Amino acid sequence: MPRHITSFSNDTVKRLRSLREKKARRLEGLFLAEGLRIMAEARDVGVLPEVVACAEGELHPLAAEIVAQAEAAGAEAIVVPDEIMAKMSGKDNPPLLLGAYRQPRLPLTDLDRSASPLWFVAEKLRDPGNIGTILRTGDAVAAGGLILIDDSADPFSVEAVRASMGAIFTQKIVQVPWDSFLPWLREGPGQLVGTSLQTDHDYLDPTYEQPSFLLVGNEQAGLPEAYEAECDLLVKMPMLGRADSLNAAVAAAVMAFHVRASWR
Repeated sequence: MPRHITSFSNDTVKRLRSLREKKARRLEGLFLAEGLRIMAEARDVGVLPEVVACAEGELHPLAAEIVAQAEAAGAEAIVVPDEIMAKMSGKDNPPLLLGAYRQPRLPLTDLDRSASPLWFVAEKLRDPGNIGTILRTGDAVAAGGLILIDDSADPFSVEAVRASMGAIFTQKIVQVPWDSFLPWLREGPGQLVGTSLQTDHDYLDPTYEQPSFLLVGNEQAGLPEAYEAECDLLVKMPMLGRADSLNAAVAAAVMAFHVRASWR
């Protein structure tokens, strides 16, 4: 049965709260996921939290099931009042369920490119919300996962996990420098498709190969010129209004659904 805790100074409470910080996530190798929907997505793909906290009061039957399964697998479970749950989640309207999960550490060499005909690659994304949204899009189009290039935001931050809406548990995530990614890509099949303003190729025109690796650049700077030069194909989406480009996650979604549609 979960332990009832009412103290902010409790070690488990402090541990869960600390996972809102990148340094603690790296040290522990854990990350926070909040809310019944996201934690149910994790359970459905066989992933359970190592620590789980639930709010006081009667639990939703599915939440009670997740807590029981986590405990049976060796997880620590606690029950806390709303004010402690709010401190751990950083939200005034806290979730009823919160869990700490082990970060998956997948080397690029273990990535199976044949697992999906479509992959996302993102270079130096700074907004964790964009990373989470790309993961969510990846789940929607049955992509294989997201390869984060160079110094990107943490995909296991609370903001990224929230934006992923559970896709953090269904999409493979790899973090590598460009100089490691490119040789790996060229060792096997894969068309590198970059989105860029520095091309006349409309994204609707080309034939996209399988697997396609859709490369999205930094939110402000876009792709470096040297990275664009390595792409097998550069495409752009015509802007019909005053904006000169789309948000990085939106552009990734538009590209992914079009590429998928082109293969029908």
